[in-house]
Amino acid sequence: MFPALSRISRRRALQGSAAALVVLGLLMWWLLPIGPSSPRGSVTFSTGVRTGVYQLYGKLLQPTLARDLPGVKIALQPSEGSQQNLARVATGKADFTIATADAIAKYIADGKAGADRLRGCARLYDDYVQLVVDDGSAVRRARDLRHKRVAVGQPGSGVRLIAERVLRAAGLDPQKDITPVPAGIDTGPALLDAGKIDAFFWSGGLPTDAVRNLASRHPVRLVPLDDMVSRLHSGGGTTRYYRSAVIPGDAYLDARNSGAVPTVAVANVLVTTDREDPELTEAFTRSVIGSRDRIGRQVHAAQLVDVRTAIYTDPLKLHDGARRYYRSAKP
Repeated sequence: MFPALSRISRRRALQGSAAALVVLGLLMWWLLPIGPSSPRGSVTFSTGVRTGVYQLYGKLLQPTLARDLPGVKIALQPSEGSQQNLARVATGKADFTIATADAIAKYIADGKAGADRLRGCARLYDDYVQLVVDDGSAVRRARDLRHKRVAVGQPGSGVRLIAERVLRAAGLDPQKDITPVPAGIDTGPALLDAGKIDAFFWSGGLPTDAVRNLASRHPVRLVPLDDMVSRLHSGGGTTRYYRSAVIPGDAYLDARNSGAVPTVAVANVLVTTDREDPELTEAFTRSVIGSRDRIGRQVHAAQLVDVRTAIYTDPLKLHDGARRYYRSAKP
C-alpha cells in the first residue's frame, strides 16, 4: 500500500513541477523580449536641396521610419545632391542616402574614399532630366544653349554631373560655351522667373513641385533631349546608366509644350555601406518599400517603387540586410 502511495505522490509532484515550469516559461515570455530585437540607435539620412524630390521624400519617409523603428532616431541632413550624398555615406558622415546610378558609378570609377564599402538597398524611381527655358526662348535643343546663362546645379549634385555631360554631348564646353550658374532646383526657377538666367537643368522625379509651380506663374517650356542618349552612351563607362524616356504631357500641365517631351532618365538607388547593421538595414529597406503608396500620394515618382525590381541596385552590391528583406518579401 505504501509503495503505491509513494508512486502517486511522486507522479503528483512531477505534474506540479511541470505545471510550475509552464507558468514560469509563460511569465518569462511575457516579461523578456524573446525573438528578434528592435534596432536601436540613431541614423542620419542625407537627402537633397530644400525644394528637391530627395528632401521631400525624406520628410515623408521620416514618420514611417519612426513608426517602424521606434528605437531609432532618424535625422535628415539636406545636401547638394547625389555626389555629396555619396561622399557623406562612404566616409561615415551619414548612414543612408539616395543617389543616381550614374553618380554612384562615377564615384566608384574615380576611386573616391570609401567607394568599395558602398552597398545598395533598393532601386527606387527614375530621375528625368529637365531642361527648362522661357517659352519665348530660341533654345529648341541643348546645342542652342551656346552663349546662354545656364543653371547647371550645385557642385555636389547629380544635376551638375548630368548637365555637364549633356552639354558636352551637344558639342558645348560647360565652362567656355555657356555662362554656368551654380544653382539648383531651390533657386534656379526663381532666377529664370526674374530673367537672371536663360535656362536651368534639373534631374528629378516627376513631377517636381518647383518646376510645376514655376510653370503655373511663368510661361516656360521643357526642351526635348531625345537626341542626347546615344551621344551620352558613346562616352562609354558610367554613361551606360542613361536611358531614353518621356516626360508625360500631364506632368506639367501649365508648361507650354504641345505634348510629351522626350528626354534622358537615370535610376535612383537607396544607398548605405557594409558598415551598417544588417538588422537595421533590413528594417530600413522594409519601411522604404512599404511606404510607397503613402508617399506616392505626394511624390508621384514613389509610386513606381516595386519590390520585384527594387533588388536590382546596379552598380552597387546588395547589402546583406536588404537581401534578407527581399527573401522575406517573396510571395
